[in-house]
Amino acid sequence: MSRVGKMPVAVPQGVDVAIKEDQISVKGTGGTLQLATNNLVKVNNEGGKLTFAPVDESREANAMSGTMRQLVNNMVLGVTKGFEKKLTLVGVGYRAAAQGNKLNLQVGYSHPVNIEMPAGITVATATPTEIVIKGADRQRVGQLAAEIRAVRPPEPYKGKGIRYADEKVVIKETKKK
Repeated sequence: MSRVGKMPVAVPQGVDVAIKEDQISVKGTGGTLQLATNNLVKVNNEGGKLTFAPVDESREANAMSGTMRQLVNNMVLGVTKGFEKKLTLVGVGYRAAAQGNKLNLQVGYSHPVNIEMPAGITVATATPTEIVIKGADRQRVGQLAAEIRAVRPPEPYKGKGIRYADEKVVIKETKKK
C-alpha cells in the first residue's frame, strides 16, 4: 500500500468534511472546496480522522489512495491556513500594482498587462516589485503564479523578468571576443 495513503488526515476543529458517493466537500474558515472521488479509493471518516484505502490490490488503486489522501490533506490545510506564492520582479521599470481583483503589470512591454484574479484568489503587492498570491486551493494558487510568471519569465543573461521568490536564476556568461 502507498506510504502516503496509509497516513490518516487529521480534521481540525472548525472544519467540516462531507463525504458523498461522488465527491468530498471540505468547509472551513477559508472557504469550501470540493473534490471528485475515485472509484478505486474507499474513504472513511472516523473520529475526526480520514482514512484512505485502495478498493483492490491493483497498482492504480494503490497509487490513487496516496493521491486522494494528499489532495484531501491540501484541501484541509487550504481551508484552515491557506496557501500563498510570492513572486518578485527584477528589471529597471518593472512594477506591479494590485487593484481590487486585478493585477496590473508593467514589465517592459509597450502596454501594461492586466490579469484578472479568479474567485477565491487574492493578490497583494507590498512593494511594486513583489507579488503575493493567496488562496485556499493549492492548485489554483500555483497555476495562477505560473501564468503570471509566464508573462515575462527570467531571461538567462541579465536575469530580468518575473520569478518566484525562492527561485535561483543561473546567469549565463556573455560571448567574449
